[in-house]
Amino acid sequence: MDHGSSRADKTVEEQRDIQKEVAENDQKQQGGNKKGAVQAGARAYPEPPFPKQHHPKPGHEADIDPAPMYDAPFYRGSGKLEGMVALITGGDSGIGRSVAILFAREGADVTIAHLAEDEDAEETRKCIEKEGRRCLVVRGDVRDPLFCKRLVQNTVDEFGKLDILVNNAAFQVHTKKLEDLSEEHFDETIKTNLYGYFNMAKAALPHLRNGSSIINTGSVVGLKGSPELLDYSMTKGGIHAFTKALASNLIERGIRVNAVAPGPVWTPLNPSDREADDVSTFGSQVPMKRPAQPEELAPAYVFLASPQMASYITGEVLPVVGG
Repeated sequence: MDHGSSRADKTVEEQRDIQKEVAENDQKQQGGNKKGAVQAGARAYPEPPFPKQHHPKPGHEADIDPAPMYDAPFYRGSGKLEGMVALITGGDSGIGRSVAILFAREGADVTIAHLAEDEDAEETRKCIEKEGRRCLVVRGDVRDPLFCKRLVQNTVDEFGKLDILVNNAAFQVHTKKLEDLSEEHFDETIKTNLYGYFNMAKAALPHLRNGSSIINTGSVVGLKGSPELLDYSMTKGGIHAFTKALASNLIERGIRVNAVAPGPVWTPLNPSDREADDVSTFGSQVPMKRPAQPEELAPAYVFLASPQMASYITGEVLPVVGG
């Protein structure tokens, strides 16, 4: 055997040793992943599997097991929104509730609008007042432009101004096939998720001024699509486009417009949509292997609303998707 052949055999042996080592490490890593989801926050968050459950629309936070974590006890306010006034649609529960609480903790008075979740809205009001800020609760449908105008006017009458609009109210129901997506269902999604945002922005704009901001809630499905959320994906992609277009439209007025695109989040939206078996594994498909809790999304809204932190940011869609 010549020297070249011997060297080749040795190289093959070394490569196989590397291959074996990598395979063994991969096997160990796979075993480690089965231990649970990624916990990288200030406290541990619930992991799938969750109790099987399905709730009627619009969903009530008080009925969900485990209860969504929204109060962010380790988050300390520092006056980032001191003296400002915010209006949050869908502010009674889920992401909206947590955003309302952190806005209050940062010094803002808050109006929360909700569809029909009176118990949830009352709990959110108590949380805001516990932070030492004022809260106005208004019940109504953002599909109705007259309600949106009245909601904004009520806010201005109560607090004297409006600085921040958070468009967050949404409707979502899965359908497995396009043929099963009725016109009524499609209209409900479009009118809530797109008309609602348009109506609220148009109603708020006369009261916004230089330094004000609009924050829209988009979604990861607006970035990637979802086979069983055809209509919802369409609206969330539309919200992202609306965000960018409106930001360009309002930039010369000094009004910033941005969006947050959440991945799976443990809120009333999904247990009132998915089948019980799907709810049990909700969020397990993302790299962190669990859904976010509302308090993990809310700081992104504080960041985008704060003139100290985001004065040079507009027209952006900020993904918070778990990897």
